[in-house]
Amino acid sequence: MIHNDVLRRLRFALAINDTAAISIFKLVNYDMDISYLHAVMKREDEEGYLPCRDKIIALFLDGLIIKNRGRQEGQEPQELGPKERLSNNEVLRKIRIAMSYKDEDMISVLKLADFRMSKGELSAFFRKPDHRNYKPAGDQVVRNLLQGMVKKYRPDATGSGRSAQTSLKKPAANMPKDSKPSVRKPNESRPHTNNKSKNASLPSKKVKDAPNRSVNEESQQGKKQTNTSVWGELPAKKR
Repeated sequence: MIHNDVLRRLRFALAINDTAAISIFKLVNYDMDISYLHAVMKREDEEGYLPCRDKIIALFLDGLIIKNRGRQEGQEPQELGPKERLSNNEVLRKIRIAMSYKDEDMISVLKLADFRMSKGELSAFFRKPDHRNYKPAGDQVVRNLLQGMVKKYRPDATGSGRSAQTSLKKPAANMPKDSKPSVRKPNESRPHTNNKSKNASLPSKKVKDAPNRSVNEESQQGKKQTNTSVWGELPAKKR
């Protein structure tokens, strides 16, 4: 799977803004340049796009492990060499460690994306390459795991992270605006009904407006949740 997509979808799922992302890279002793971070968050058809190198996604996942699980004494993160590649299996393994997922947890997250997998099929991805039961993970598995994480941690969000960069900068941009009640003009004609039917239809307007208020209330609650992550409140980005 393209590493840009992994980084973008993972940041969206865990609501990791630019400030938090840079701090994660610092945990593995890497000073991430904000302009490069924005470039690898873009899609291939967007101006200024740069491919996310294997080294960068590996460092981010290692930093996420330290952020969530703590640093192991005597072990320093190892940077990938120029010709080393990070496979889908390694991406899954690092996400699993960072999120403290067990087999059942990963299967449940995959189910949220309507992707079914048995425990035996999943365990094959974490075997050593020379093991007879080892199986290379396809892009579909990684993609559905990240989509399931979006549904698990960002139930208020819409989409699968396609507009992740915009959403992280402007958390409330995708939230619905309060709808204004329609006003009928004085001379606007109504369907032909008698007075009795008009009076009978009046209570239905109150019933119709009630769901709109509940939707707006839920929208306001969703806005308050957008700037949080699985490890708590995120600092606001400096302007």
